[in-house]
Amino acid sequence: MSQQPLIIGLIDYGMGNLHSVRKALERLGCSVVDVRSEADLTAPDALILPGVGAFDPAMVNLETTGLIPHLNKWVSRGGPLLGICLGLQLLFERSDEGSREGLGLLPGRVERLPADGKERIPHMGWAPLNPVMDCPLLGRNDPAAWVYFVHSYAAVPDPTGNLLAATAPFGDASVTAMVWRDRVGACQFHPEKSSDCGSLMLKRWLKWLGTINTAGSADQQH
Repeated sequence: MSQQPLIIGLIDYGMGNLHSVRKALERLGCSVVDVRSEADLTAPDALILPGVGAFDPAMVNLETTGLIPHLNKWVSRGGPLLGICLGLQLLFERSDEGSREGLGLLPGRVERLPADGKERIPHMGWAPLNPVMDCPLLGRNDPAAWVYFVHSYAAVPDPTGNLLAATAPFGDASVTAMVWRDRVGACQFHPEKSSDCGSLMLKRWLKWLGTINTAGSADQQH
């Protein structure tokens, strides 16, 4: 790959904390562009789908942009995509939070966090990750990672999909914290708000992008 800085596209559909994600990436030497339409997909080497808010309004906003079929094409042709927080949930087929279908890029559903009275909902604050498999953000043998969560729902991946990359404790249960398949991954937590630990994860992801033919993958989208 060229020594030019990676270009990361932030999908802007009106429900993502783009500012903090942008700043975190820029500190790591990336060039960051907003993606609001198909035309904006010509430049990025990889995409990030952030998200803050509720499932159904997010899907309505995404549909309004007209980006959904182009995101499907991006992924089907090997384009790297990282979901963050609500962005993780939107990758799945459906959510108990709403009635609309999700993007369906990953098999499974999203369910409300278990209400056992031992944890507050929404879950807000720091929690440790329990790696399940190696992925571009975190390895099973990496030092303990504490990251920042704000959520009331969590993904329940289809167990046959081999998607689960990390969990986090919630009361007496463990909930999905990170998923990964091929070049598509997502984290329920906010790496951009997780101090040095989150910055290290993003740095690892960017390094991984540099080892794959991202330029070729992006060019094939068009």
